Amino acid sequence: MRLRLPLVVLSFGLVAATAAAQDPDDRKVKIVVRDAVRIATPAAGRAYQGRDRGQDQTERFSRRVKVGRDGRVSIENIAGEITVTGGSGDEVSIEAVKRTRGDRSELGMIQILVDERPGRVDIHTEYPRSRYGRGGNDHASVDYTVTVPSGAAVDVKSISGNVKVSNVQGAVRAESVSGNVTTSGTPRLEMVKSVSGDVDLTDAGADADISAGSVSGSIRAKGLKARGLELGTVSGDVSVIDVTCDRLGAKSISGNVEYSGTLARNGRYDVNSHSGTVRLTLAGSTGFELTANTFSGTIRSELPLTIGGDRDQNVGARGRRGVSNRSIRATFGDGTAALTIRTFSGDIVILKK
Repeated sequence: MRLRLPLVVLSFGLVAATAAAQDPDDRKVKIVVRDAVRIATPAAGRAYQGRDRGQDQTERFSRRVKVGRDGRVSIENIAGEITVTGGSGDEVSIEAVKRTRGDRSELGMIQILVDERPGRVDIHTEYPRSRYGRGGNDHASVDYTVTVPSGAAVDVKSISGNVKVSNVQGAVRAESVSGNVTTSGTPRLEMVKSVSGDVDLTDAGADADISAGSVSGSIRAKGLKARGLELGTVSGDVSVIDVTCDRLGAKSISGNVEYSGTLARNGRYDVNSHSGTVRLTLAGSTGFELTANTFSGTIRSELPLTIGGDRDQNVGARGRRGVSNRSIRATFGDGTAALTIRTFSGDIVILKK
């Protein structure tokens, strides 16, 4: 019996994130995050135990497979790094390194399987089932360096290890349970998720929706152009810099949320943090209708707002600590975009870029 990637653990972590998002109690949120990471990553934690003990031993794997310029490539791994890069030609180049600091015989027990079909290549790692049972060893991992045709679609899943995808023009989906996920130069990015790790997105998106999430990690998006963005984390910050989108949903339970960029005419922007500050730095002159609420913070805007029918009334940096400074409905300019900001324990700050 051999063990393939148990993808259910990733789903568990993301469900836990949703459950935490629905509970406003800070203590309960921390418990959900702790339990999500602990339960979702037992295999991941064991996968790297012992990797830094003993003499490093390696075994290399190399293979080239023709897939076509617009084929599909999937990679599943349990322990180790995955790096995917878009290149020229119509072949997939697979370079893998098995590593262990235990007995060298462990390397032969790990199998790298490549399933070839017309227009599709599936790569996955198989371990003996006893590896995660009593008496099993937890010293081995596999690092992948894969080059795909730039127009190929890529789907990457890992249990324990960082995932990096760059310069892939086809659809991209990338997930890790215990590891950071980084994408760059991916104009058709669709989804990026991690349970215990950060998510970094750079130069991605086109006329499509992008979804990114983490349970215990921050989300950073820079230089994105998308129709819609859905970004959410339980324990971490959300940073959205130099982004253009028609719809934005940005949420953090325990962290700050920052948005810097332009607003689209008739765009819809929903920004939420339970325990953190929300800061928006807006470029351009697009008008918006603002609904802002904070329970124990203040609201400040550098832009002249029309509040309660009084034109050009500014919400001060500190203001009086009354209802008007914690909950407002206001308009800037022609009010074409809709901007909704909510935080329970934090300030709301709107700046002009």
